[in-house]
Amino acid sequence: MNQLSSNSVTVPIEDQPLKIALLGYRSDPNAGGQGVYLYHLSKALVELGHEVDVISGEPYPVLDERVRLVKLPGLNLFQYFPKQWKAFKLGYLRSVTDTWEYLSVVSGGFPEPKLFGRRLQKYLRENNTDYDVIHDNQSLSDGLLALQRSGVPVVATFHHPITRDLALALDNEPRWWMRTMIRRWHHFLRMQKRVVPKLKHVYTVSSAAQRDICEDFRLSDNQLDVIYNGIDTSIFKPSDSDIKLPNRIVCTASAQAPLKGLKYLIGAMGHIVKHNPEVHLDLISKVQTDSKIDRLIDELGVRPNITIHSGISNDALVTLYQQAQICVCPSLYEGFGLPAGEAMACKTAVVSTDGGALPEVVGDAGRVVPAADSAALAEAVLDVLADDELRSNMAQAGYQRIQTMFNWHSAAQQVVSLYHRAIEHADH
Repeated sequence: MNQLSSNSVTVPIEDQPLKIALLGYRSDPNAGGQGVYLYHLSKALVELGHEVDVISGEPYPVLDERVRLVKLPGLNLFQYFPKQWKAFKLGYLRSVTDTWEYLSVVSGGFPEPKLFGRRLQKYLRENNTDYDVIHDNQSLSDGLLALQRSGVPVVATFHHPITRDLALALDNEPRWWMRTMIRRWHHFLRMQKRVVPKLKHVYTVSSAAQRDICEDFRLSDNQLDVIYNGIDTSIFKPSDSDIKLPNRIVCTASAQAPLKGLKYLIGAMGHIVKHNPEVHLDLISKVQTDSKIDRLIDELGVRPNITIHSGISNDALVTLYQQAQICVCPSLYEGFGLPAGEAMACKTAVVSTDGGALPEVVGDAGRVVPAADSAALAEAVLDVLADDELRSNMAQAGYQRIQTMFNWHSAAQQVVSLYHRAIEHADH
C-alpha cells in the first residue's frame, strides 16, 4: 500500500485529503442534471474530508457552503436567445476565444465545451494552482488532453453519449434545413469523439451508458468504469404525513429535448383523461408558448389536467414528488435517470420507460414499459392508480432500493479510488 510518513505516524495515501478541481462548463442546476451532479458530488467529497473547488462557466452552480466556486466566465450568449447576435461587444475582438465563441454561436454552433477547455488552460497557467486531481464533468474537451499530457492527473465523467441525442433529434425533425442546424449544433461531438478515447480515466453513471458510449466512441469496456450516481436522501425523502393527493402524477422532463419523451407522456394523458378525468399532472418543465408540446396539450384537450412548473426550488420539487401518487419517467434515453431515483427516495411509485439506464435505476420496484409508446404508458399509469396495494408496495420497494443502492457517500468513495489511480499513473 502506498503510504506517507510524518514522524512516527504512517498514513495510507488513500486516507490523505485531496485538493480537487471539479469542472463544469455550465452548471446551473435548473438547466440540467449536470449542475445537480456537481452539487451532490462536490458535497459528498467534502464530507469525506477532501478540499473541493468547482471551476465553472456560466450559468454558475449552486454549491454547498464548504465548496469554493471559481468562476470562469465565457460569454453566456444563450441567455440572449433567440437574438444572440445582438449581444456583440467590441471587447470580444480582443480575445481569440471570445471572438470564436460569438461567431460560432451566431452561426448555430455550441462551442462552450471546447472553449471552456481553452479558458481552463489559461486559468491554470496564470494562477498558482496545486490540485492533486482535475475532474471534468462532460466537457470532454481538447484542453483535458493538454493537461493530461503535461502530467496532471485527469478524471472525466461522461454521463451519456450525446450521439443518442443527435440521432433522436434528427429522427424527430422532418425539415431539411432544421436537420442541418441540428448537425451544426452538435458539431462539438467531433471533438469529444477525438478526445474520449485518449483520456486515461473516464467513468460513466450506468451500464447502459457504458454500452452505448463504448459503441459510439469506439472504446472497450475496460476503458470506461461505471460509478452510479447517488440520490441525496437528506433532501429527497418521504413527507412526515405520507399523504398523497388522489389521482396526482408528476413528471420532470425537458420539453425541448426529444429524447426526454414528453410528447409521449402528453399523448398518454389523452388516453388517461378519457378513462379517469380526475387525473392531474404536475409537469416540471419549460414549455414555450406555441411550441409543439404546447400545441399538443391543446389538441388533446388536456390543459385543464396539467399544471406546468419551471424554475422551482428543491423544496418545491420534493413537495411535488411527495404529494404525487405516481412519478412518470417517459424518456426515450437516460444516461442515469435522476428524477426516477428522486421520486423513489420520496416513497412515490414510479412508472418508467425502458429508455437507456432507467431500468437499472427502477429495477423491479417500478412499472417499466417500452419507450415511445403512449398507449403502454397510459395503461401502466391507469393500472397503478387503480390499485392502492400495488402502488404502496411499489413505493416502499423503490424507497428501499434507493437507500441500499444509490447513495452519494458510496459514489464519492468510488470516485476517490479512481482519483488515486489517476494520481498513481500520472507519476509514471
